[in-house]
Amino acid sequence: MFSAKQQESHPLYYNKITCKRLSDGELLFVCGDSRHLSAAFLHPFLYLSQAMCQNLGDLHVTGPLKDMNFSIPEGGGVRFIYQFTSEPPAVSFRATGEKDGIIDIVPRTGILFLNGSLDRETKAVHRLQVESLDEKGNTVKGPYTVTIYVEDINDNPPEFDQIKYTGVVRQNSRPGSNIGTLTAKDMDEENTLNSRLRFKIGSQVPAVPASNLFFIQQDTGILQLTSRSLNKRIASNYSLKVLVSDEVFQTICDVQVHVIDINDQIPIFEKSDYYNVTVAESLPVGTVILEIQATDGDEPGTGSSYIIYQMKEGDPNNTFIIDTDSETNRGFVKVNKALDFEATPVYNLVISATNPEPLVLGVQYNSSSLTLFKVFVTNVDEPPVFHKMVYKGEVSEDIPVNTLVMTVEAYDPEGDTVRYSLKGDVRKWLRIDSTTGQIYTASTLDREQEETYTVEVVASELTQKSKTTFILHLRDVNDNPPLLAMDYPPFFCHPLSGGERAFIQADDADEQWWYSTFTFSLADDMNTRNNWEISKVNATHAYLSPKHANFEEKVYNVPVIINDNGKPPLERKVNLEGILYLMVVYHDYIS
Repeated sequence: MFSAKQQESHPLYYNKITCKRLSDGELLFVCGDSRHLSAAFLHPFLYLSQAMCQNLGDLHVTGPLKDMNFSIPEGGGVRFIYQFTSEPPAVSFRATGEKDGIIDIVPRTGILFLNGSLDRETKAVHRLQVESLDEKGNTVKGPYTVTIYVEDINDNPPEFDQIKYTGVVRQNSRPGSNIGTLTAKDMDEENTLNSRLRFKIGSQVPAVPASNLFFIQQDTGILQLTSRSLNKRIASNYSLKVLVSDEVFQTICDVQVHVIDINDQIPIFEKSDYYNVTVAESLPVGTVILEIQATDGDEPGTGSSYIIYQMKEGDPNNTFIIDTDSETNRGFVKVNKALDFEATPVYNLVISATNPEPLVLGVQYNSSSLTLFKVFVTNVDEPPVFHKMVYKGEVSEDIPVNTLVMTVEAYDPEGDTVRYSLKGDVRKWLRIDSTTGQIYTASTLDREQEETYTVEVVASELTQKSKTTFILHLRDVNDNPPLLAMDYPPFFCHPLSGGERAFIQADDADEQWWYSTFTFSLADDMNTRNNWEISKVNATHAYLSPKHANFEEKVYNVPVIINDNGKPPLERKVNLEGILYLMVVYHDYIS
């Protein structure tokens, strides 16, 4: 604070600051004695708006340019913040940074001011850089950082997260039971009185059997029952007006509370015994064999009245299932798994009716929620049943005839004798023992004819038949010698000039795991070796070449041996017909 004497001598003391309107309508800001303009010794002239002149009294601090922090309440409109004093050769000031169209500086006087209202919820901190300039606009001092912190004021009402809340509570619930939680928020600064919220109930409709059936915790917004219990028969719905407020504002929200029935009634069957039904064991899964009905006195359409039917006794394998119609609570007993007369000819069932909602304390299910039902299953002549849908085997193609390759098994549900036969054995490679189901080779197998051999196995009893598939995969053995893979014999043009050669290729019917590797050689014949030679090109090809040019024009037989290098290795001797033709050259003459 300034002393009285300091105030009188201070050039910015607001009693010494006046605004005069000039002839052209602009305002003249004079610091000093307004009666003698020449006495305005700090800043001679400053044109400002009328609003700034009205708030000029806020300007009471001045000082040199430096880093500074200011704390200013949000709102408030136009006002002055501070005046920076200039030091020669500085003649003006400039402010940059987060001015946001609200904060600025008067260049000639260095007055930092607001030309609008700050809003903390929009921006809580503004950072500016201020510098002083000489007459040429060069920086004299700075830039210095000026930070303006916006102080919060209570200018935002609280808001609920929802326009309307809905809660559900069971009748006869204990006092203090939670119904739900209301949440609200306030945009003002957190953890201050401006954003501290309080909840309370404004009204309750209907106010029966009392007007204070509900309570809301003022700090948390948790809605609870008071010491009184609710009764759906008195009122099934309550409408509450809940208020949330801060130090200044208040907001209202609608809350609907629905009172629902408690599960204090058990389901009661219309019949205690549904007697019996007789069904064939071939009855399809999903077939309805019985309809049952129980009733429940609790509120319809709730978990307290919906009925779940279950097999309480007599069905350990879940052979049957019961579906409930949600509207009528009628039950439909269905076949859930295939029936089997031989396994279970009779079912003595006990069916229970319960609710998904727990019963209230002191109420228990009794015999009224149970009923009896008996199912008789009749026998149907069924076909034999194989143990597997598909049988698979693998053997070498060179196994001896009468080798056992597979045993299939089937049984008749009625216990009749089963006999076996084959179908689709087109190559007559297999036979089956009609009594044991053992499958043997009946002739020599050949992978090169068919690598995967598939037949059907038929199991028969007196009146019924069934089929399964037997797939036999044949492993390869080296049982095929190599052969020539050529559609034409090699030939040479006569007379030979030397260097001629013919391309030959070998192949093998056996399975080649990676690639074929053949060895080519000439037969151990003196005449052949004196006239011909053979050279390998790659794993499957070779060249046959004459060793000299003294050949007549005719067909020559050249014995060649090809080895497949298998296990065991096989070879084949082939006679190549080397043909020497007279080469005729035709010439065309153009006159």
